[in-house]
Amino acid sequence: MARYIFITGGVVSSLGKGLASAALGALLQARGFTVRLRKLDPYLNVDPGTMSPFEHGEVFVTDDGAETDLDLGHYERFTGVSARRTDSVSSGRIYSNVLEKERKGAYLGKTIQVIPHVTNEIKDFLAVGEDEVDFMLCEIGGTVGDIEGLPFFEAIRQFSQDRPRGQCVFMHLTLLPYLAASGELKTKPTQHSVKELRSIGLQPDILVCRSEQPIPEKERAKIALFCNVRPDAVIPAYDLKSIYEAPLAYHRAGLDRAVLEAFSISPAPRPDLTRWEDVMDRLNNTEGEVRVAVVGKYTQLEDAYKSIAEALTHGGMANRVKVKAEWIDSELLEREGAANLLKDFNAVLVPGGFGERGTEGMIAAAQYAREKQVPYMGICLGMQMAVIEAARNAAGIADAGSEEFDHEAGETRFTPVVYHLKEWVQGNHKVERKLSDDKGGTMRLGAYTAILSPGSKIAGIYGATQIEERHRHRYEVDARYREQLEGAGLTFSGMSPDGRLPETIEVKGHPWFIGVQFHPELKSKPFEPAPLFADFVRAAKDSDRLV
Repeated sequence: MARYIFITGGVVSSLGKGLASAALGALLQARGFTVRLRKLDPYLNVDPGTMSPFEHGEVFVTDDGAETDLDLGHYERFTGVSARRTDSVSSGRIYSNVLEKERKGAYLGKTIQVIPHVTNEIKDFLAVGEDEVDFMLCEIGGTVGDIEGLPFFEAIRQFSQDRPRGQCVFMHLTLLPYLAASGELKTKPTQHSVKELRSIGLQPDILVCRSEQPIPEKERAKIALFCNVRPDAVIPAYDLKSIYEAPLAYHRAGLDRAVLEAFSISPAPRPDLTRWEDVMDRLNNTEGEVRVAVVGKYTQLEDAYKSIAEALTHGGMANRVKVKAEWIDSELLEREGAANLLKDFNAVLVPGGFGERGTEGMIAAAQYAREKQVPYMGICLGMQMAVIEAARNAAGIADAGSEEFDHEAGETRFTPVVYHLKEWVQGNHKVERKLSDDKGGTMRLGAYTAILSPGSKIAGIYGATQIEERHRHRYEVDARYREQLEGAGLTFSGMSPDGRLPETIEVKGHPWFIGVQFHPELKSKPFEPAPLFADFVRAAKDSDRLV
């Protein structure tokens, strides 16, 4: 049976609970333990799939097709453990499950209440797969004191009481603000946060204190005394230059030791931190720099492309170069022109997105990269825009466009070389979709197989002719235009196993121009970079546009 670590946050949001959880998972792995990480989010959306990227940031997709919080991306990148749909749940999903059971009569006519029905549903979620790993790390979203988080806090309180003594540990992340006027670190917000936690029946075993300034021993002792934790369980967490410093920094601060002591695991296995020392060596000892233009729709919020940013960093590690990703609003290209904005970059990347806004700028970016022989990667919508560009400017389909744009406008304006995906094969059954279907969870989601053409550039990059990557889209390039496009130099180098759905495209004779319908960034890790990103950065490094 797994031991449970519950990670909560206080004082303010965005302190880095997800990063701390992921780093702790990596440290426990370094000591020889198996781990799984989970996220419990208090919002009422069933999942983040229909939330705006500006509202929530990136939607991270699992192999089994769940749309989840971006923190699950941190979990995977740090531990290498593939997340599952059972690793993410929201209040919306919990209440939806409870109400569905009530409609089916599962509660035998009883009055449905937060306690015990909602809390029991949360506890059932926590227990899934508990026999598979040594440690289950469960992060509670939001901040202690938020009204929407109360059912989750009550559920983990009950859960810890249901388990044998010593089976659950609570880790609380807080902020120590620094007042420059008085030159002091203030511990009172942390004290109040712990007081709030204790008022609902939870006593933290470990405190992780975020601070911009070194925390003196006197202040750590004061926090320990007033918050009722051991002094060596008050763990400082300072700002880092890179998130990949976190495992080594938290190890130096004693986080993994404090956790194992809280579980009375003694003697603790010695950690092997070779993996993370190598990661930091590759990150810090670079041999040059490449500039990559990321031309997208949601560039005002970098978290909207979190996995893209990290995968580019991983590609840089693989080539020992620093990747300087610069985010360019695709609407800006429409106004100022691709040549003006992209001329000083080593490579261009156009990521995924939804809707027509900014797409003409993406098409302009693809045209510039194709004609100027600049390395180009198009992901999901970025591949579709590259196909539309080639159709218009090379294959003679002047009005080429996407059915998505016509659907938004309510009129037919384009020849749809990209169309709404109405059916596809998932496993051994057929999935059917209509434009009128619900938006949430109805896309082509999760891991699917792609068959790559022998001798193609992408097959050489992967070193295989059959791969499996994650998808998230409801529009697809129309294979009926394949012959016409390939005659113009755009090769369909990867297809679905049934040969109906284009998965990858390449431009013949171009040094590096690849579009993929899937999202390779989602499986990239610092110690195992995604092959496409590693080779994309190599191409940028080798281009004659090196800065």
